[in-house]
Amino acid sequence: MPGFSRRAFLAGSRSLLANMSVFAQAPPPIRGPAESEPIISTFARTLPVLARHGMVTSQEDKASRIGVDILRAGGNAVDAAVAVGFALAVTLPRAGNIGGGGFMLIHLAREKREIAIDYREMAGALTDRNVFLDSAGAFMPARSQSSGLGTGVPGTVAGFALAVEKYGSGKFKLGDLIAPAVALARDGFTVDADLADSLPIIERRMGRYPSSRAIFFRPDGAPLQSGDQLIQKDLARTLEIIAREGPRGFYEGEVAQKLVAAVASAGGRMTLDDLRSYRAVERTPVRGAYRGHEIVSMPPPSSGGVHVIEILNILEGFPLADYGQNSARAIHVIAEASKLAFADRSLYLGDPDFVKVPVAGLVSRAYADKLRASISVTRARPANDILPGNPIPYESDQTTHYSVVDAEGNAVANTYTLNFSYGLGMVVEGAGFILNNELDDFAARDGAANAYGLTGGDANAPGPRKRPLSSMSPAFVLRNGELELVTGSPGGSRIISIVLQIIINVLDFGMNVAEASEAARIHDQWMPDELQMEKGVSPDTIHLLEAMGHRIKMTRAFGSAQSIHRIDGHLMGAADSRQRGTGAIGY
Repeated sequence: MPGFSRRAFLAGSRSLLANMSVFAQAPPPIRGPAESEPIISTFARTLPVLARHGMVTSQEDKASRIGVDILRAGGNAVDAAVAVGFALAVTLPRAGNIGGGGFMLIHLAREKREIAIDYREMAGALTDRNVFLDSAGAFMPARSQSSGLGTGVPGTVAGFALAVEKYGSGKFKLGDLIAPAVALARDGFTVDADLADSLPIIERRMGRYPSSRAIFFRPDGAPLQSGDQLIQKDLARTLEIIAREGPRGFYEGEVAQKLVAAVASAGGRMTLDDLRSYRAVERTPVRGAYRGHEIVSMPPPSSGGVHVIEILNILEGFPLADYGQNSARAIHVIAEASKLAFADRSLYLGDPDFVKVPVAGLVSRAYADKLRASISVTRARPANDILPGNPIPYESDQTTHYSVVDAEGNAVANTYTLNFSYGLGMVVEGAGFILNNELDDFAARDGAANAYGLTGGDANAPGPRKRPLSSMSPAFVLRNGELELVTGSPGGSRIISIVLQIIINVLDFGMNVAEASEAARIHDQWMPDELQMEKGVSPDTIHLLEAMGHRIKMTRAFGSAQSIHRIDGHLMGAADSRQRGTGAIGY
């Protein structure tokens, strides 16, 4: 690895592990004695949290603690991940969900095997190609973003149930893992600043639904504020039904009827048969190699894994470590490589059950060589000069992520979503969960941009029983089959860039996982023609990039990466400080 010594990095990391020893007590486990006391770092944000046995990093502290309790009580990473996911449906309502869907990546340490579970939302059978167009063929964003037409059949319950049934430890039933979420929903919890801050932003969208106002607003009509109690009795009852009956309790019976009625009242077309016929799907993970490490991530209908690997393949031909982290040269080549991948995304990516996605070509090193040759190291290419490449000859946005590693080295990287913050904004009357507006991720027509500015075509067109394309990128980094890094993030189209930069920051620039998470981020998705950049990059660097031809757009902080780095059996975790209330907790 040019300009960087892996040996020196490992030596530094081991020294860090040896010297960080400020610990704090965490809550007791759900059941059974603890092997040892939990470890929670109280150092500055650029140092990771350390643990000896297991760790959970998520966007909400209470959910992370529940996951650690499951690990301490003998559960494996899958058990803990499912418990965290149901808890987030209660404590992080803007993104955690049972009304949405996502992707789970599982690493089985003993078998040295990875599994990808696709529980992405699915369009109903009555969804047609022109569902979001008016009579003249013009895209009507309100149909996909603000009506029930944009609501896909939720996949979370099916995905979690599949994961526990096939890959859980066997020590917990699904109902055991749902129980902490039931208690939180039934008994309530104190609204913190992070949750309180999220409500006024979407007050107008949620306020039009009485079912939403009844839960997330005060009697005087104002949104809940910090210090108020959030009690969700209808959600608790729905979770109890799922705990008792399994997925059938969600996809059939009274919960299903309430869900279909809610979608219909918002102008949608979901049917009971759409719910009964939904299945989570196991898929083969997409794989690549980068500087001696193996990268494993989600395949289509997520575009994330394919394009993280495609970009890394291109970047491997540049000495990034010599350039320096967030130097003008490093940012420039990352942006130029990203443009090429996002251009390919617009043409080739879609639901693999309906279109042939040239995955092998897109992640081919030979294809990366061809794309790399088109990059100038001194000048930015205007977006209009870039077209999707031809990988065929080489064939042989609010979201949340959490990461879990257990004592055996098993791991889960899970990313799931409602799409917008609080999805459609509508709580299902009598069932307590929020509807997604995930079908906005389809390409309504050729060239029409979705809410995140992403364009697409026929490969990602709406259609009956299709799953819309996603940018979610839960990822593992392995070396010789051993787990090194678990990572992922929310962030809409910027998820790909966030995960890419976490990996580069650790592998190329030798950062610890907390530093890798906190470093200023950049994003270029080809269209629109702009290089988005968080504050923290040097003004001199920005001027150099502008001189190369980049159109810089300064943005607010984006993403909430949740990452765990495993070195010599020790765990170092980082919960992104860009969001309040996150929790990296281990024991």
